[in-house]
Parts: sequence; C-alpha cells; structure tokens
Amino acid sequence: MIGIVIPAHNEAGYIGATLSAVRLAAAHADLGGEPVRTVVVLDSCSDATATVARQHDVCTLEVSARNVGRARAAGAQWLLDEGARWLAFTDADTIVSPQWLVHQLALDADAVCGSVGIDDWSPHAEHDVLIRTHFERTYTDADGHRHIHGANLGVSAEAYRRVGGFAPLACSEDVALVAALEQAGARIAWSAAPRVATSARRDARARGGFGDALLAAIAAGLAATEPPLAA
Repeated sequence: MIGIVIPAHNEAGYIGATLSAVRLAAAHADLGGEPVRTVVVLDSCSDATATVARQHDVCTLEVSARNVGRARAAGAQWLLDEGARWLAFTDADTIVSPQWLVHQLALDADAVCGSVGIDDWSPHAEHDVLIRTHFERTYTDADGHRHIHGANLGVSAEAYRRVGGFAPLACSEDVALVAALEQAGARIAWSAAPRVATSARRDARARGGFGDALLAAIAAGLAATEPPLAA
C-alpha cells in the first residue's frame, strides 16, 4: 500500500482542491491498482478542514501539536501501522500532478525530493515582476536540484524507519529528515519529475517555511531597488 500524508492547520479554503488532485494521482493506471490511502492530519483545526476532508472520503487523524514535524510523523506512523511500503508527503495548499506518485516510484530510490512550481502569483500582485524574477533566477526546477520541500517528498517505509522518521520540529522537519537519510546512506533522487504546484499565499502556516521564504525574497528585492539614503 502507498500512503499519503497531508498535515493541515485551518486549511478549509485550500484542502478541497488538494484532495481532488491527490485522488487523481492515487487512481493513476500506472500504479497497477495498488491501494493508496490518504490521511489528513488535523493539527489543532478550528475551522471546517475536517468537514472538507471527510467529504473527500479520506482518513483523518486529529492532533493538538501546532507543529508540522509532529503532524507529519503522526500521519506517517498511522500509515506504517496500516502497512504502507511508501510514504508520500504534500501540503494542504498544494496541487499534485496526476503522475505524482507514479513518477516518485519510477525513480527507484529510497527517497525522492521533488521541486515545486507556482501557478498563481496573485497574492503578490503588487510585486509580481520582482518575485517572479527572483524565483526564476534562484530556484532550480530541474533534475539535480537540491531543494527540499514537505510539499513534494517521498520515502520508502524501510528508509523512513531506519532514520527514526520526522523530528518534532516546527519548521525544516523535511530538511532534517533528508539530512538523516543522507547520513544513513540512503539513495535520494533529486528530481523535477514528480510535479506539484504550491501556493504563493501570504498567510503560510509554517513559520520559516516556503511562504516566509517568498516574503523574505520580496523584502530583499525591494531593499536592493531602493535608492541610497541621502547623507
């Protein structure tokens, strides 16, 4: 069985589209009918995230951690207990491609670090050109990249268990996991084949994560374009 983990904290406005995309990926013919189970880890949700998730007929797991590392770990453990051989991770504001799982598994690696794309820059409309230019100049969306995103990550159950899974970190839990995998000698594929499109939202849930990196890029770009202060 293939398992998919999606941590969520008050994501009612996004998670419906995420789960629709995940359903398509799970039904891809090239998976040969292998069962795919999705668990949404409801971390301290006070909105309708749980209702939306259950409308999409996926499993839900409630935790009160406000910690993405703990949430991912809880979902992973639940799926491992159910017999998952492969764990795929994405986020509640991310749209995976129909071939997402197929491409992860085709790489025949212990773990797969995928890249991310952004289809909608409208949350940054006033700085659209600046942030697009920065992203295109500094981000490598190609095989051989060295980016790590919880929104596009896969790992075999064996390799995940070997390194003890996700650390209970409020951010960069994905980076810590991949570092542990590298240290353990795992075969890691750095690939742009498993496609996902993530949100450029301003109200990102994980402080220090991808959303904050975009805001920092805007701030740096604005600082670079401002004229020097008069003496």
